[in-house]
Amino acid sequence: MTVPTNASAPGPLFLEQEGHLRRALGLPSLVLFGMVYIVPLTVFTTYGIVTQMSGGRLPVAYVVTLVAMFFTALSYARMAVAFPVAGSAYTYSQKAFGAPIGFLAGWSLLLDYLFLPMLNYLVIGIYLEAAFPSVPAWVFIVASIAIVTVLNIVGIVSVARANFLIIAVQTIFIVTFLAMAVAKLSGTGKVSLLAPLQGDGSAAGAAPILAGAAVLCLSFLGFDAVSTLSEEAKDPTRNVPRAIIIATVVSGIVFVILSYLSQLVFPSNAFSDVDSGSLDVMRTAGGQFLETFFTAAYVAGALGSALTSQASVARILYAMGRDRILPRPLFAHISARFSTPVYAILVVSLVSLLAVVIDLATLASIVSFGALVAFSAVNLSVIKHFFIDLGERSVLSNLVLPLIGFVLTVWLWTSLSGLTLKVGLAWLAAGFVWLLAVTRGFRRPTPVMDIEPD
Repeated sequence: MTVPTNASAPGPLFLEQEGHLRRALGLPSLVLFGMVYIVPLTVFTTYGIVTQMSGGRLPVAYVVTLVAMFFTALSYARMAVAFPVAGSAYTYSQKAFGAPIGFLAGWSLLLDYLFLPMLNYLVIGIYLEAAFPSVPAWVFIVASIAIVTVLNIVGIVSVARANFLIIAVQTIFIVTFLAMAVAKLSGTGKVSLLAPLQGDGSAAGAAPILAGAAVLCLSFLGFDAVSTLSEEAKDPTRNVPRAIIIATVVSGIVFVILSYLSQLVFPSNAFSDVDSGSLDVMRTAGGQFLETFFTAAYVAGALGSALTSQASVARILYAMGRDRILPRPLFAHISARFSTPVYAILVVSLVSLLAVVIDLATLASIVSFGALVAFSAVNLSVIKHFFIDLGERSVLSNLVLPLIGFVLTVWLWTSLSGLTLKVGLAWLAAGFVWLLAVTRGFRRPTPVMDIEPD
């Protein structure tokens, strides 16, 4: 059993009336969870925004992001073997650098995890309002939040079952889109195959590509989400690392292919509406049929991502709550009936209501900020834990690879907009103030976990 080691916080991990997380997820379910969290169609979430930002070089921006995320995924896989428990970057940084740093890493993750469900609800509202103009976006947003909340409370197995159907719908759409896009291109005569790589000249140089790549980091949060399910995975030290790498590589390849083909079909960044710019691509490739099919598949994918992202952030809150860094009665509660952290799930739902008032570009950038800070911490955690603390002198796996991941994530982090950096740094400052309050100005030790895998 996992027990807080802080002497000021005695007692078992679960109160007598509390339930327990169940080990119910195998490798296929973990990969599926990561893929649905990532959403294969998430390439179209910020399609218009990043296409304009990168000067029509969206596939190049995705390649840059994929390279950075691959090295970071390797670090997550390494740490998932060492600490197969819920908590993700929070746990890894805590064990490598101590409880205060672990808290700040977890606090950073909260920024993107709390806002990622909100991002999904926002795009659901944007696309459904485009399909049904007589119904305001907020109606779809509130309805989606209600549906996802109920499904998450019922249990993680129900989420995994819903994921299978959602991935199937998106796969069918992707095959249909590829076929119709190729047919469209074959009938247009000369096509410039290098155009999506060279850009349209509206934003020259490498800086716009890096700025776009930084925003696109939100597309790869699925591998981090997989790591949060270590306490609900079968054989977590084997299956979780494999699922992390598989989800990252497969999704990255899908993103590059879809973005490349989309820009061949619609070689312009003059969208009818930049937030829903992908609709211009669909209308060009397949008319009203493909536009309608895309809306249905995309909304289903966004709903699935909301399901998995809310499940993940609830477990981050649960991990921090059971350590008494967040109020334990609220966040460490596990429903005896459903075996899920019900109160934490409800908190995420309330925060997600902000989707009614925030804009897409700002929200996407903020999510990426939190992810990049946490990714940087995990890369450094591999070096600290394996190379320094354990003295495992495998220079490649314990030093070079995580160091490359760290440099790339910091490079992307500094490419975000000024507003995003201000919001993100303010969030980190608020976390530091909360940590000071919890520890009474560091006069009390920060609560930590004694990691003993079940």
